Amino acid sequence: MRRAAIDRDLAAFDPGRDIAAARRRFPDAPLPFIDLASGINPNPYPLSALTPAAFTHLPGPEAFARLAEVAAARYNAPSAAHVVCAPGSRILLSCVASLSAGARHAAVLQPPAAGQARISHREALIASGLSLSLEPSLGALAAADLALVVNPDDPDGRLIPRMRLLDLAADLGRRGGMLLVDEADMDVATLSETLARDVDRAPIAVLRTFGKFHGLSGLRLGFAISAPAFASRLRAMLGPWAVSGPALAVGTAALADAGWARQTRSDLAYAAVRLDSVLEEAGLRVEGGTALFRLARCGDALRWWVRLGQAGVLVRRFPDRPEMLRFGLPRDEPGFERLTAALALGPAD
Repeated sequence: MRRAAIDRDLAAFDPGRDIAAARRRFPDAPLPFIDLASGINPNPYPLSALTPAAFTHLPGPEAFARLAEVAAARYNAPSAAHVVCAPGSRILLSCVASLSAGARHAAVLQPPAAGQARISHREALIASGLSLSLEPSLGALAAADLALVVNPDDPDGRLIPRMRLLDLAADLGRRGGMLLVDEADMDVATLSETLARDVDRAPIAVLRTFGKFHGLSGLRLGFAISAPAFASRLRAMLGPWAVSGPALAVGTAALADAGWARQTRSDLAYAAVRLDSVLEEAGLRVEGGTALFRLARCGDALRWWVRLGQAGVLVRRFPDRPEMLRFGLPRDEPGFERLTAALALGPAD
């Protein structure tokens, strides 16, 4: 297939979200596919058996309160009253945009390294009726009504210091604006850099994603952390049963399990170091990432992407950054072996 045709197809093809599309694209690839495109923990939190009531009964307010309590403790929020539970962070982005008083213009921090990683953010903001600009630097966000920052960044893992974001939030607040920080990957970053504990200091909302770190993205669970008055408005917009009974049960158990979280951070960091070694031995240059994914410079990324796909290994490519690929972590030893063997084949002809 010609490069232009593949580039067009990739605009709508995210192999980490659509394995069926990957099978159509690479029909002769060995199965099962190894999904290194989605960048989530490949070893999920161990699920326990759920009671039938989790499926048959509407969850009561006590279940939501308990989840908010453990989420506040895990994410370092001031209190459970600051936490809003939702079916994923994507819907919260739309809600925050809709509730931002008088907001007309949103600005998204998109440095050159971000590639196409802001597509879902942009779609949500535009759908909320806001005009939108993509800004290369933090200072350019201060004139917006709603400023969005992804921290740590995806895909390069760049982490903006907390104090710089607080300065930006103060500038926005003086103009009646708001800072929205997507901390989807903060679980594997420097935890002290979260803005969750600072949401009473300025107009700040923080989004946290449950599924990436816990390897349970299909559960659909996310959180917003903000001042209690704004959090109350978010809850009202979402309605009384925004999170399912199974998600409440699993989320509460997982977020309360501090020992699992500590061990998982250590395991992911080790796996990321090993992945760096595999990529560099194949001649790729690792230029950033987090403990959940690595960003590598590889010359002609299209040819590498095709070769890996033919070998049943799915990675993320950025059509506007033709030299870069993002690799998630293999789940186990066979996964590392298959990735190593696929890389040894070299880029496709």
